[in-house]
Amino acid sequence: MADYNTMELMICSASRELEDGASVGVGTGAPCAAAMLAQKVGSPNLLILFEAGGAGPLVPEMPISVGDSRTTWKAVMASSMPEIMETACRGMLDYTFLGGAQIDMYGNLNSTMIGAEYQKPKVRFPGSGGANDFASFCWRMMVMTPQDPKRFTEKCSYITSPGWLTGGDSRAKSGLPLGAGPYKILTNMAVMDFEPESKRMRIIAINPGYSEKDVQDNCGFELLKAKKIVENHPPTKNELTILREQIDPYRYVIGR
Repeated sequence: MADYNTMELMICSASRELEDGASVGVGTGAPCAAAMLAQKVGSPNLLILFEAGGAGPLVPEMPISVGDSRTTWKAVMASSMPEIMETACRGMLDYTFLGGAQIDMYGNLNSTMIGAEYQKPKVRFPGSGGANDFASFCWRMMVMTPQDPKRFTEKCSYITSPGWLTGGDSRAKSGLPLGAGPYKILTNMAVMDFEPESKRMRIIAINPGYSEKDVQDNCGFELLKAKKIVENHPPTKNELTILREQIDPYRYVIGR
């Protein structure tokens, strides 16, 4: 029986994507935990920026909001949301983590509404916040989310945050920065990226305990497959110790 849970696996997987010296725009919750873990394990010079204005902090423990004072602890700057968004617009943010109620095969995200009519939705969600800005201008967008067919849908009811739009070169033609876009999708079952030409989501790694069939059966569209699909590495003892004892000792994010 595994000695880690699904959330811990996703956080550890995400943290390994953040190389030393990179910059990442995060909110609270799992993305923040992943950035903190990366900073403590293998990327001490990772620059973390929070939507509310904290830039370059050494976050002591899990903040409860993007405006929590812990997001500016030993920070380079305590600024504001416009300054962080302008930093993204200038092309100075390498990574960001986003999420939503729906994601399609091109990495477009919906956090606005479910239904056929915007004015009369079946379900209304909070909306973009800063997600559209980060998705539009950060160079590599990552998503951490549980996997199921309702969330991984063939077509989003509404595109809140742009992914690769309709695939191919459609994103570049829209006027968004060339080369910026969805990078990795990290779920409880697998890790996906996007095929370079079509920009369609594809499986590149399977998490322990799951199969390619499990991943496809829990997706509402056909996933492409990398030539060589590997097994994702489980969390190490060191990663789990730091995550549980230093980053989230009260288990707000990782759970019991």
